[in-house]
Amino acid sequence: MASPTPKSPRSRLSGLPSRIPFFYGWVILASATLGMFASGPGQTFSASVFLDPMLEELGWSRTMASGLYTAGSLTAAVLVVFVGRLLDKYGARVMMAVVGTVFGIALVWMSTVNHPIQLYIGYAAIRTLGQGSMVLISTTMVAMWFVRMRGRATALTALGSAGGQISFPLLIHFFVDDFGWRWAWIALAIIVWVIVLPVAVFLIRRSPESIGVLPDGDRPVATTPSEPGAVSATVASSEGFTLKQAMHTRSFWLLLYAGSSQSLIGTALVFHLISFFETRGVGDGAAAVTLSIMAPLALSSMFISGYLSDKIPNRYLLAVSQMGLAIAMLWALTIDANWQAYVFGGLLGFSAGFTMTTTAVIWPNYYGRAHIGSIRGIATAGMVAAAALGPLPFGIAFDLAGSYSTVILVFLVMPITCAIAALLAHPPAAPVSELAVGSRIE
Repeated sequence: MASPTPKSPRSRLSGLPSRIPFFYGWVILASATLGMFASGPGQTFSASVFLDPMLEELGWSRTMASGLYTAGSLTAAVLVVFVGRLLDKYGARVMMAVVGTVFGIALVWMSTVNHPIQLYIGYAAIRTLGQGSMVLISTTMVAMWFVRMRGRATALTALGSAGGQISFPLLIHFFVDDFGWRWAWIALAIIVWVIVLPVAVFLIRRSPESIGVLPDGDRPVATTPSEPGAVSATVASSEGFTLKQAMHTRSFWLLLYAGSSQSLIGTALVFHLISFFETRGVGDGAAAVTLSIMAPLALSSMFISGYLSDKIPNRYLLAVSQMGLAIAMLWALTIDANWQAYVFGGLLGFSAGFTMTTTAVIWPNYYGRAHIGSIRGIATAGMVAAAALGPLPFGIAFDLAGSYSTVILVFLVMPITCAIAALLAHPPAAPVSELAVGSRIE
C-alpha cells in the first residue's frame, strides 16, 4: 500500500489563515501596524497635550507633574521586563488582548485623576501598557513572522507610529476643546478598545509554526552563520537564545548601551525644544515646524534602515545612527536662524528613525525568536528608562547655567561611545544546545 503524500504546510491551515491566498504574515504585519498606532495614547506626544488643561484645573505645578511623569516612566521600565516574559509564555494574541483591555482601563483611570498619587499610577500604567507593551508586542510579532525580510517588515510598522504621532495630538486637542480633558481620556480608551481587541481576537496568531507555515512564507534554507542582517540557520530556528544565555554574551550589554543614547538625548532635546530655541534666539513658531519636520524624516529613515538591515551588518547601521545623532547635537550649537532649526529637526528625526528600526531588528537577528519577548523586554525597559531620565540633566544644566550648550557638549560623548559599542557588538555564537542540534541536522 502506497504511503500517503505528505501534506504541504499550507494544506494544514485552518480557520482564517486557510482563507487568505497569501502569506499570513502580512496580516500579522498589518495587525502590528495597528498595534503601533494604538500605542499613541501612552506616548509623550499625547501626554504633553493633556498637561496644560490638567494643571489648570487641578492647580498643580509643572515641576510636580514632570516629576510624576519621570517616576511613572521609570516604573514602566521595570514592569515592561515582566511583560516581555509573559509574551514569551502566552504569545502575542493573548498578550495583545490583555494589554489592550488594561490599557483602555488605564486611560479611563486618567480621567478620574484628582490626587498626585493617582497621576503617578496613571502615568506608570499608560507608559507600561502604551509606550512599552504595545510597541514590544507589535515589533515582536513582526520578528516572529519574518526573518529574511525582517528589516523591511519592521520598517512598514513605522506607518503605525507615524500615523499615531500625527493623529492623536489633533484628536486630543479636538476632544479637550469640545468635551474637556476628562472625557478626552475616555474617548482615547474607546479608540484603543475598538482597534486592539478585534485585531487580537480575530487576526493575531502566535507564530507561523502554530498554523503550519514558515517565516517569510519560505521553505527552510540552510544559511551560513555569518554577519549580514539575516540570521544564521541555528539562531533563526525556533530555539534561539534564552534570556539567561543572551545576558551571558558580551554583545547583549553592548547593544543595550548602544541603543540608549537616542532615547535619552533625543527625548531631552525634544522635551526642552522650545526653551532651547529661545536660548538660540529662535521663535516659538520654529519649534512647531521643527517637530513637524521630524516625523516624515524619521519615517523615511525607518524605510531606508529597514531595507539596509536585510542587506548590511546591523551593527554598522546602529553605529551610523549614533553618528547621525552626534552630528545633530553639533549642529544644534550653531543654530541662530529658523532654517538651521529646521535642519536640526531633520537630522534628529532621521537619526531617530534609523535607530528605531535597527534596534528592533538586531535583537531577533542576533538572539533568535523563541525568547525574543524576554530579551527585547530588557532592551525596551532600558530605552524607556533612558527616555525618562533624559530631560532631567538638561533641565538642571539650564537652571544652573541658563544655557544648554555645555550639557550638549558633555553628552556628545554618549553617541560616540554608543557607536563604538555597536561596532564591537559582533553576532554571538549560537548557544551550545543550538550547536548540538545544528550538528545533528547537518
